[in-house]
Amino acid sequence: MRRLLIGLVLLAALAVAAGFALLAWQRHLGDDTPRSTTSADARRGAYLAAVGNCAGCHTARGGARLAGGRPIPTPFGTVFSPNLTPDATGLAGWSANDFWRALHLGISRDGRLLVPAHPITNTTLVSREDADALHAWLQAQPAMAAPRRAHELRWPYGTQLAQAAWRALYFRPGTFRPDPARGDAWNRGAYLSQGLAHCSACHAGRDALGGDAGAADFRGGRLAGLGWVAPSLHDPAEAGVQRWPAEALMRWLRDGHADGHAALGPMAEVVLGSTSALNDADLAAMATYLHALPEQAVPRAEPTEPDLRRREQGAALYRDHCAACHGERGEGRRDASGALAYPPLAGSRIVTQASAANLIRVIERGGFGPATPGHPRPYGMPPFAGVLGAEELAALASHLRQSFGHQAGDVDAVEVVRLRTAATVH
Repeated sequence: MRRLLIGLVLLAALAVAAGFALLAWQRHLGDDTPRSTTSADARRGAYLAAVGNCAGCHTARGGARLAGGRPIPTPFGTVFSPNLTPDATGLAGWSANDFWRALHLGISRDGRLLVPAHPITNTTLVSREDADALHAWLQAQPAMAAPRRAHELRWPYGTQLAQAAWRALYFRPGTFRPDPARGDAWNRGAYLSQGLAHCSACHAGRDALGGDAGAADFRGGRLAGLGWVAPSLHDPAEAGVQRWPAEALMRWLRDGHADGHAALGPMAEVVLGSTSALNDADLAAMATYLHALPEQAVPRAEPTEPDLRRREQGAALYRDHCAACHGERGEGRRDASGALAYPPLAGSRIVTQASAANLIRVIERGGFGPATPGHPRPYGMPPFAGVLGAEELAALASHLRQSFGHQAGDVDAVEVVRLRTAATVH
């Protein structure tokens, strides 16, 4: 009881501090004078909305585009995205200043503090000009009635007191400040990656309260409720691209496929809904920024003593289910045109990542790359969740992680069950 009281007092103190900070921040927002908009603003807003993948979170499966209602899992419960269309249940009546306040401070038009599932640490960096263009485009979309669905967060995480306390700990509104020591391309790439494209919303390393180290935190971390891990962008053995040729990196961001590397799972959605929309200049800028991220290895556990029986079982499963497409030696397979149809597993980063979560998820649910203009008909991999049990999945994953020159360590059935439990179906 004493700890609970101390915690509540601390929470209240943080909330008061956050309240004073919010009042100070709002003084710098300017007045609510209507701003003129043009068709050029709306066209630019359409591009920015695509790069920011607004529809990705704000469109429910089977629902109207941008009408919200998509469930977003968090460690604290489920958040439901709001309606962004100009309906009374959405953004009808919102001024450009209202919209700017939501992006810059994470405050709704009615004064509510938005939950941090809305990536406020990223959107606070979006420029006022870009925010106004986004607002102009959203206000020009068809109005769709879709009442806001209440979040399903465990107490006290859904309270405004908890939101204020979180902000006092982790959030400081700001604007993107170019680094004068860097070139224009790097700075543009940093603005896109840290701000509008909100890469750290997935790739940050988060603590127990969901806090991160800011918009440039790309250490990697588990995606709550999905069973996937967003790998580190600093480690070339995870998702770092520092050693990739620039042309291959741009092709991967645009097409979701390059030199045997394929975007799968949540990253396939990001390519389809965001990076494939980048124009050539912004594509080169984002590639420049990601290419220049400092290298830092992810800590890895020491390999355990191999289970030879599990390895033998995994080798047999590979021959039966995988070798026809991926090759006897994991070399991959090309189609009649000579293009790589099925990626090689030898040297595959998804196979050898520190966590086996993504490998297990691909085997269970299948591997499907995004259909983009540059790669309109990607080959897919069928799911094996209904074919392989936990012991078999562990055996196959262990075989892959210790074959073709890999030394990534075994996976046991307990780990497979734990990863399944962590993945909530929505």
